[in-house]
Amino acid sequence: MDNSARELNVDRPNSARLYDVFLGGSHNTATDRELAERIRSSAPRWSLGAQLNRSFLRCAVQYMASAGIDQFLDLGSGIPTVGNVHEIAEQHNPGARVVYVDYETIAYNTSRAELADNPNVTIIKADLRDPDSVLNHPETVELLDFSRPVGLLIVGVLLFIGPRDKPGELVATYRSQLTSGSYLALSQASDDGLPPDLQTEIDQVVASYEHADEQLVLRSYDEVAGWFSGTELVEPGIVHYPDWSPGQQALDEYQRSCRYGYVGVGRVP
Repeated sequence: MDNSARELNVDRPNSARLYDVFLGGSHNTATDRELAERIRSSAPRWSLGAQLNRSFLRCAVQYMASAGIDQFLDLGSGIPTVGNVHEIAEQHNPGARVVYVDYETIAYNTSRAELADNPNVTIIKADLRDPDSVLNHPETVELLDFSRPVGLLIVGVLLFIGPRDKPGELVATYRSQLTSGSYLALSQASDDGLPPDLQTEIDQVVASYEHADEQLVLRSYDEVAGWFSGTELVEPGIVHYPDWSPGQQALDEYQRSCRYGYVGVGRVP
């Protein structure tokens, strides 16, 4: 898969940098911030959804690490921010190993610099749509032992994978590498059964991303559920962003109304 299309382009908003804006990061451009502000104005709960998506990632890693997972593969890891996967995993096991995967220039370069002194963590520049380039990358092979349980994280990225790239087959390919006791966590944007106000918001978001380098693809509950085939869902199953973790019980009514999509964690039996 050609990575050249993801070399740094400051003239067009970038999906990874937009996510960084919504999370309050600083690795973004004026063009990114301009579009992000337009999205906030027309769909105020989208940026909240980004924060809840990140919160789910942290909760999922905490859950996996507390279950004994000490190695993680994070596909489409994005730009580093507060509460990165390795930081959470290392709280449970200082020797935890993490391979981040991204092909966006700022995400890769920033992560590479921040991880330079950590021998147990790396980022590889690869396209998750090419599983061989990820799974057979020398740094993946060096750090991760797939004969032992792995935490596979596909959070906040599948919404940018179009139908022609067959996301279900991609997830199945990665999942097939997981041994018993491994976990899969993923999230996906959706407009299933939204009330009119939220439907209007997400329609505005989809239209706004037409101006970015990657467009949004919304999917149904049934399609998301199919991605967990071969795993046993962890309670509470496949739910909306605010509803997955007990750690999110302090959310107010407005935050709980952010039901743009689904999250879930499955265990390989």
